[in-house]
Amino acid sequence: MVSRSSAPIGTLLIGLTGPIGCGKSSVARVLGERPGVLVIDADQVAREVVDPGEPALEAVIERFGEGYRRVDGSLDRAKLGRLVFSDPAALADLEAIIHPAVHPRILAAIDAARREGAVAVVVEAIKLVEAGLASMCDEVWLVTCDPTAQRDRLVGRGTPPADAAIRIAAQHSFDAMAASVDRVVDTSGDRATTRAEVERIFDEALDAD
Repeated sequence: MVSRSSAPIGTLLIGLTGPIGCGKSSVARVLGERPGVLVIDADQVAREVVDPGEPALEAVIERFGEGYRRVDGSLDRAKLGRLVFSDPAALADLEAIIHPAVHPRILAAIDAARREGAVAVVVEAIKLVEAGLASMCDEVWLVTCDPTAQRDRLVGRGTPPADAAIRIAAQHSFDAMAASVDRVVDTSGDRATTRAEVERIFDEALDAD
């Protein structure tokens, strides 16, 4: 992790990551309700960089083919997702296009928040490490949950059970991260329990600053 001395006093940079369906967004919402905390959703930025008219979209289409462009000109995310979650090489190619486009936008948002004196900036990203974002964070938090809850949450969002299983299996690398992250947030409990846990961990992080 980078030294806090490189950031203005009072600004804590937290990298928030974890497997799909484990509640990163729920944790981020709780943190975002705290005064002076900015949450940057890296996955949302990743969607924006492949909007129609963006260079990254054309690079994706060039790599994967026109069959992944919808009639309205937008990227067929569902179709591409089915491919990359079952093909590691295709996923690596996609990330090689997306990450360089996402990185500068996130850096710009962090810099702006720091200039405004934010108490903390939270970068929520499922690919926090792969995108090179973890190394610039003061702390990295890993969001986890019970595997059954993870699967049920994905299916509850409308993901077919077979697709949910593929996506979960594709993210086994998070298991190896547990020992190296700064804090682990378990969201297996109900919303009230999760909220209390996030509040407690965040207060600890601020006190440690």
